[in-house]
Parts: sequence; C-alpha cells; structure tokens
Amino acid sequence: MKKTLTIAGSDSGGGAGIQADLKIFHQFECYGMSALTAVTAQNTQGVRDVATLPVSIIQNQIIAIFEDFGVDALKTGMLSTSKIISAVAKTLSSYDIENLVIDPVMRAKDGSELLRDDAVDALIGKLMPLAILVTPNISEAEIMAETRITSLQSMQEAARTIYRKGAQNVLIKGGHLHGDATDIFFDGVTFKTFTAPRLKAKNTHGTGCVYSAAITANLALGYRLDAAIEIAKRFVTEAIKTAPDFGLGVGPLNHFCAPDDSDLENAD
Repeated sequence: MKKTLTIAGSDSGGGAGIQADLKIFHQFECYGMSALTAVTAQNTQGVRDVATLPVSIIQNQIIAIFEDFGVDALKTGMLSTSKIISAVAKTLSSYDIENLVIDPVMRAKDGSELLRDDAVDALIGKLMPLAILVTPNISEAEIMAETRITSLQSMQEAARTIYRKGAQNVLIKGGHLHGDATDIFFDGVTFKTFTAPRLKAKNTHGTGCVYSAAITANLALGYRLDAAIEIAKRFVTEAIKTAPDFGLGVGPLNHFCAPDDSDLENAD
C-alpha cells in the first residue's frame, strides 16, 4: 500500500482541506497521513474563523511522519503565512522528495483570505522549486504570474511565467473561464489540455483539494504525471456531477466516486 501525506488546514465541514484529502487518498487505496497547519471553522456558507498552528508543531508532524512511515507522494494545501511556508520548505528539503504537489490555496469560495499577501513570494521562491507540480486556479495563477487571464492563450502565457519562476510543471485549472472546463498543463516545453464539459453545478466546495489529492494519490501509485492528472480530472468531474446536496451554501463534492484509469498505462 502506498503512503500519501497532506500538509494543509482542516475544514470542519469536511468538504475541503485535510478531511477531503484523506477521503480521496482512501478512495485511491492509499494510506493517508496528515500534518495540520491550521484549524478553520467553516461550513457550506463560509469561513467563520481561522487559527494557525505554531510552526514547531507543523514541522514536528512532518518529521514524525517521514522518520517513521516514509512518504510516496504528498501535497500541500492551506499554508497561510510566509513563516509556515518557509518552515515546511526547510523541513521537506531534508528528505528525498519526488512527488510533491502544491495546491496554492489562497482564498475560500466565499472570498475569505487563506494565504496572506506576503506569503506568495515564499510559496514561489522556497516551496515551489521542490514540487513536481503546482495547480493554481485562474485567480491564483493571476496572482502568481502577475497578469490577467481571460482566455486559453493567456492561461498558457501565465503557465510560462510560473514555470520561469521555478515550477517544474504547471497545471492551471480553467474552471473559472467560460466554455468547457479546460485545464492547461505545461512542462517547460509542451502544452497539454485536459478538458471536460462544464457542469451547471452548485456544489463545488473543495474542488481544488479533491483534484490535487487525486493527482497526489495517482503519483504515489506510479502513474506518469500526465496520466495522474487525467485520472484526477475524470474523478473530480464525476465528483461534481454526483455531488450530494449538503448544506445551505456551496456544498461538497461526492468524495466516494470510483476512480477511472481505463485506457491509461501505469508508469514504469
């Protein structure tokens, strides 16, 4: 059994954060572990409160996991501050990491700030070079690339900019544009698109967490990066399509879809 780790904040409603990540790891038959960075009080209607954990306990959670279990793939989610990001990057740099996925969580669906402005530079300069993939949505990519994104062409330009800033591979999620839900992947040389029909869906809370957790799990399972993204794209599309109608606001996805890796070859 492969071992996966999420370094992220909690979501008391269970739709995003470490709660969602661990459920997705389980769906892909990976053993999920967590290093908690923050506690949020939230539901489908918004974030009520946030408390970040001390840097030392965040570091020690990571060290405890690596020194005893080992990790086949891991992801980061909500990291909140430059101090936390710097500490996570410093701790991870002590280990041989091949499959780190960064979900640069910056804002909640209700607009609540989850990554402070002064932390963006730390994310780009210290953590991103350690990662095999960074997965910003449109608004996050605009901040990271310091540009407006209004089309697939401008998504490509933003991906190039983020790559030049130190990313090994970039996946910009196009869910906030019009038309089909098309994501742009860039490896520094070529572009690849991952497209699914746009769904008229109300319940999309935690989409980025689910997507990045599914990619992480599939990297742990040995899939090539492009295949891991393809399987995760199929999974998150079905999870949105079959989402339960929980809560009065933006509800969670269906975390219990069956993964679909048909017609895709496992790596190595």
